[in-house]
Amino acid sequence: MSAGAYAETPRTGGTIRFTAPYGSSFANLDIHTSNRAQDEIWAKAIHRALYNWDSNANKPVLDLAKAVEVSGDGLVYTYKLRDDAYFHNGRKMTADDVIWTYTRLMDGTKAFPGARYVRIIKGAIDVEKGQAKEISGLKKIDDFTLEMTLSEKVDPGFNFYAALTSIYPADEASKDSFATKPIGLGPFKFVEYVPGSRLVAERWEKFYQPGKPYADRVTVSIMGEAAARDVAFRNKEIDASILGPTQYVAYKADPDLSKGLLEVAEVYTRVTGFNPNFKPFADKRVRQAINYAIDSDLIIKRLLKDKAYRATSWLPISSPAYDKDMKPYPYDPEKAKKLLAEAGYPNGFEFEWTATSNESWGIPIAEAAIPMLEKVGIKVKIKPVEGTVLSEVARNGDYQAFNWSLTSGPDPLTSLKCFHSATPQSACNYTQFKNADFDKILDEATATDDPAKKLEGLKKANAILREEVPMWWFNYNKAIMAYQPWLKGLQPNATELAIQNYEDMWVDSSSPAAK
Repeated sequence: MSAGAYAETPRTGGTIRFTAPYGSSFANLDIHTSNRAQDEIWAKAIHRALYNWDSNANKPVLDLAKAVEVSGDGLVYTYKLRDDAYFHNGRKMTADDVIWTYTRLMDGTKAFPGARYVRIIKGAIDVEKGQAKEISGLKKIDDFTLEMTLSEKVDPGFNFYAALTSIYPADEASKDSFATKPIGLGPFKFVEYVPGSRLVAERWEKFYQPGKPYADRVTVSIMGEAAARDVAFRNKEIDASILGPTQYVAYKADPDLSKGLLEVAEVYTRVTGFNPNFKPFADKRVRQAINYAIDSDLIIKRLLKDKAYRATSWLPISSPAYDKDMKPYPYDPEKAKKLLAEAGYPNGFEFEWTATSNESWGIPIAEAAIPMLEKVGIKVKIKPVEGTVLSEVARNGDYQAFNWSLTSGPDPLTSLKCFHSATPQSACNYTQFKNADFDKILDEATATDDPAKKLEGLKKANAILREEVPMWWFNYNKAIMAYQPWLKGLQPNATELAIQNYEDMWVDSSSPAAK
């Protein structure tokens, strides 16, 4: 059940006071350039994609299209687009805008993160490589009918619901002003952005869902520090807050605060990515040694206060392809030493660990692991960076090892493709993983129409990742959001709890920002 389920009639008016908790800034106001949840939090108010994520049904649903027909071979999707979706400049969205947006995302000179999703369209890779100017698999039938031909049999809903595939207005998005004053199709239109502080948006009267949004305004305050969010929440200055481990324990123990907690097993895997161009990490035995050397269970228990689930490989426990019989790497420093010696590092080595200040997967985690690694001879230097910088570091390969929380769902096939050798580092193959057996299994799983065979193949592919360990498999996130009693309509979004459909939310008259 979603928090604040509709036992009451939604109230109109007031301001939703939300927070962006994953850093001290937004990357910029072009959501196509960012794959950070921090930026999708504000983008969900202003933009919309072809599909949306239905958190209660836990699946993608059509959003900017009213209907879709699928060909018998499962490769051609014909969308009947909405004819009532207006951009915030007053113009109706048409098929031209969808085609322009997806073509923009495939600009190989820009390395847009969303390109990983558009690649399923026939001819998209040709545009990315500069061999074509148009995506051959996209065809405009009329202003509100779009034909999309895929290069493989997948459900495009899993590829086109995230904000980084938001549909832009073709005429406006090419102008320089768009980078500072975004124009979208969402329930709220942009008002102002104060860097490092907040983004404000107000109700869009022409939003295509009748009667929505309910609130007059949305403010998204940038609060990367857990202590700042805690003070603001207790002072009733914000309506919702993502909790870190320490806050989680404190809020659960509080008789009042514990009444407003929404808990979700997210499709995020916390990892350390290893750069294979850094010589020690090119050897699988070294990567395995690190997984044996770190007592992940102890860190989860002591540091994360059990606000996480132990990771076994890439796919999280909520994934349909998660193998419950797969075991995580046990804590075994002697095994780690043995593997290091076999790999030619009997005395260990030193590496640089790039991380942000995030308490759940950043520098505090690295600091907890350092003494464990030292026991097997591995020394570490931490390189602190901002969240916006971390994204660029991973995409450019400018690291020896990095700590991050990465989306590993909801669709296991789409998620596993981040490790296919055909997926570039700039998209999501951050560790430049290449394994012929993995590629073959994943290609076969993609091609089959047999659901059981597909699931079996995905589990095998995930098992290869466990064995090859391109990353330290740390944990799967248990997300906790605290919300005020006057905030209604929150959704249990397993793809990222901090990303909400603001049009479904409202505040009752007891809110300090009810007017």
